[in-house]
Amino acid sequence: MLWLLAQQVEQAAPAQPQAASGWLIFWLILGVIFLPYIVGSALAHVLKLKQFSNRFGTILFALAATLIPVAYQLGSGKEFKDCFRLGIDLKGGTNLVYQVDRAELAKMEAADGESKDLDGSLNNMVGAIVRRVNPSGTEEVTVRRVGVDRIEVIIPGADQAYTEEMKARITKLGTLEFQILAAKENPEHRELIGTASELPKTLTDTDVVANGVVAARWVTVADGESVGPGGGELLQGLLREVTTKNSDNEDVTVQQALVVLTPKSDEVTGKFLTRASEQMDPTGQMVVGFRFDTTGAARFGRLTEKYRPTDAEQRYRLAVLLDGKIQTAPALNEPIYGQGQISGNFTRAEVRQLVDVLNAGALDVPLNTTPISEFTISPLLGADVQQKGVTAITISAVMVVAFMAVYYLKAGMIAVLCLLVNLVLIMGTMIFVQGTFTLPGLAGLVLTIGMAVDANVLIFERIREELARGASVRMAVHNGFDKAFSAIVDSNITTLIVAIVLFMIGTDQVKGFAVTLFIGIVMSMFSALYFGRTVFEVLDQKRILKNLSMLSIVNSPNIDFVGKQKLALTFSGVLILGGLATFFARGNDNLDIDFRGGTMVTFEFEQPQSQSDFRSLLEDKFDSGITIERLTTEGESQQAEAGVRWRLRTVNDNTREVQAGIAEALGGLKLKKVSMSASDVTPIAEAAPAEDAGDSEATPAKPVSAFAGGLQSTLTFESENSSSEISLVTAVENLNEAIRALPDAATRYPEPAALYRLTGTAGQGVTAEEGQVQTFSKVLLEARPDGLPQADLEAVLTAVEQKMDRTPLFEEVTTFSKSVGGEMQQQAFLAMTLSLAAIIIYIWLRFQRVTFGFAAVVALVHDVAVVLGSVALASSISGSGIGSLLAFNDFKINLPMIAAFLTIVGYSLNDTIVIFDRIREVRGKNPALTTDMINTSLNQTLSRTLLTSLTTFIVVAILYGFGGEGIHGFAFCLLVGVVIGTYSSIFVASPVLLWLMNRADRLPATASTQR
Repeated sequence: MLWLLAQQVEQAAPAQPQAASGWLIFWLILGVIFLPYIVGSALAHVLKLKQFSNRFGTILFALAATLIPVAYQLGSGKEFKDCFRLGIDLKGGTNLVYQVDRAELAKMEAADGESKDLDGSLNNMVGAIVRRVNPSGTEEVTVRRVGVDRIEVIIPGADQAYTEEMKARITKLGTLEFQILAAKENPEHRELIGTASELPKTLTDTDVVANGVVAARWVTVADGESVGPGGGELLQGLLREVTTKNSDNEDVTVQQALVVLTPKSDEVTGKFLTRASEQMDPTGQMVVGFRFDTTGAARFGRLTEKYRPTDAEQRYRLAVLLDGKIQTAPALNEPIYGQGQISGNFTRAEVRQLVDVLNAGALDVPLNTTPISEFTISPLLGADVQQKGVTAITISAVMVVAFMAVYYLKAGMIAVLCLLVNLVLIMGTMIFVQGTFTLPGLAGLVLTIGMAVDANVLIFERIREELARGASVRMAVHNGFDKAFSAIVDSNITTLIVAIVLFMIGTDQVKGFAVTLFIGIVMSMFSALYFGRTVFEVLDQKRILKNLSMLSIVNSPNIDFVGKQKLALTFSGVLILGGLATFFARGNDNLDIDFRGGTMVTFEFEQPQSQSDFRSLLEDKFDSGITIERLTTEGESQQAEAGVRWRLRTVNDNTREVQAGIAEALGGLKLKKVSMSASDVTPIAEAAPAEDAGDSEATPAKPVSAFAGGLQSTLTFESENSSSEISLVTAVENLNEAIRALPDAATRYPEPAALYRLTGTAGQGVTAEEGQVQTFSKVLLEARPDGLPQADLEAVLTAVEQKMDRTPLFEEVTTFSKSVGGEMQQQAFLAMTLSLAAIIIYIWLRFQRVTFGFAAVVALVHDVAVVLGSVALASSISGSGIGSLLAFNDFKINLPMIAAFLTIVGYSLNDTIVIFDRIREVRGKNPALTTDMINTSLNQTLSRTLLTSLTTFIVVAILYGFGGEGIHGFAFCLLVGVVIGTYSSIFVASPVLLWLMNRADRLPATASTQR
């Protein structure tokens, strides 16, 4: 926690000197640790409650630890709303699409001597990029495959500086190698050095071949670094300088050093890393620490042992290569095994970036550093929908507070104070760990507050029981907290187990939920058990709490719950079978885009349009499960509702059908068109032969271009009312489509993109910097001499001209993969299975019988099955009269709904454990469990069960009725889950427990009879 505080301080003041920043961090940490206890001691002295000194200090410490980072950000100029990291639905974000660098990929394949499995590599890269841009798992970042060779990344609420940092993380290849710099004193190196010195000084002529393999290589030193000869290092004469051109076409000089390559069978690379971390060397410089696994440690040991110092004054240099460049080359003083450090002129931000990249793993194939497209996405939920959601959340919170205050009177006011502290701690901690808030997440946060009422209700109902027995207020409070402690701890620890397991092995979306769940549970326990008890005892000590009167809705019930188990079994069976039958009958119609993937198409209007103007037209053409995103570029307002550039996502994976559907649905709104005109096709001049200058040496010919002798044409793009520039990718897609339409194209031109190349000659892309999207108004097309004949090329250009004249401009027409892939679904399923197993084990240990754990899990499975079936049933009748009356939609299972299912698991588990705890108390040391014991326990806890369910139901019902479409499906799941979770705790979990225990007790007797 304190490290996170230091990190936030440094990020907030990057321009301050390191020493000043360090002192500021020191004093802040000192203040957070000691000042609360000093203030707490003074407060206890003033109130004459010295025994509460440490308690006051601990409470103030918790508040300070979560609020000081927020206060610091406010003090550094941020507005309060900017302290929250909002998700794509609330704030939008940055959408980036990257493409595989085919040229670099070809070089890699040539060097390795084998072809890459591009499909498998892209799947692996999605996971690696996720780990790079979301190492903590708390951010709602989307990474998925797009088309054949592209990857899409959506970063929520990102400013430009953060986006640039993410770009570097995404495209950095992340390869790490350890090699030895060549040394003349080594006999094995001398021949390699001689061959290397004869190579031309270029960036391409770098390989030194010996016995048919590349044995050494000139490697470029990273920018800002220098590998100069040191005191006794064996490096003399093994450096060279190469002049090349930078991105501005200016001459620059780079340094290269000769490295001797380790055989592939024994090379030391980043794939053997187990962990990279931020460290500091003895001089105070930030470095990257690393640790190898067993194989890597053995290889690293052999390499450094082979090149250990020859004597006290002559040492070899170990080159550390990141992405093919020498980052540092320290002298080897002794053999190294297992771990080490990578030094360089790193800032803390660069070290953090390198650590995240190395821990995430190298990319299997390289990506172009310039994205195909980069847009800012407006919030997926419109301002009206957001306002409805926020209003519903606010009303829900007020209703819960009002109910507690009215029902429990004085104790209720203390509960309200506890809830306020709980909310402050949760929100402060979420800001502290830089968690991302989405609208369903905020609704879930209010639900967490609603569920946190449960701890207070448990305590107050216990206090009520003690007062009914004639105990004094002081004794009733003391006994109430003590007797409720076990139930509160057991119910919350089982839910904590779920959160921990989900975070350790769950998907990224599930991890974000797990973090919020963990924070909510811990803070709820602290606010109810520690803060709440302190308030009660302080008021009692000061004689302010002389009586505790409370309202009551359930007085000494005597209901035979177990006697109704057959009726309950029938009801549950019909509900589950009917719901799941409907679910399986609907098949993929149950799933949203998150789980299905589909097609995405970017389109533009000639004039700005609001989503409300055309959404219904697209829903009529496709379905209600579409996603529409407004795209903006730099300089465009993100707050305006209307815009010209939009992107449609639909589950339909037929790209031609989607384009035709958009054109038909939106034809009356004037979609943007860009026309193309192609110049005459002319031949490309052959390269001139080498000139003979008499007795002097012949002037070498320039390298022959692969397109010399081919054909060329200039393509010009024009539009009437808006920008005419398009990306090269869009031009390539149109050309490839036209080539595939030629007669016998499948056999004659199997790879259309290999037949030509495009070079932008006019437009903003000519002057765009590296990493920026490039678009052009004029493009030079060059065709290979052995590729398209002139007649076919002219036919292709004519076809493209005609298509662009008659159809709107659709950019980024491609399929995209589901956000939650098969592997991620398996991972989520594994996380849930292990969570249930951990619950069984914990309950087994706490309740001394494994049957308690199995009964709780049966109730959880029952609840999830009922809610899943209810979603399918509601969706099936959503278009009918009763469906409209109940506000049913065609609900689709998406990521917010998954969060709802996980919330239901936590809620139901919490309810069940409280009842089991009372069963354990009523049963005492009796070895048997009887029907009367179950009924007595259920009746004693009925008041608490109904009160907790009622407060939670109030929250969810308001969210469902008034929250708007942004959280409608999410709220529906919770609404059903609260009702069915309460039902299952009474009519499923307890009867199942009774049946399991009685069955287990009968088994030994039955076995004995058979003998």
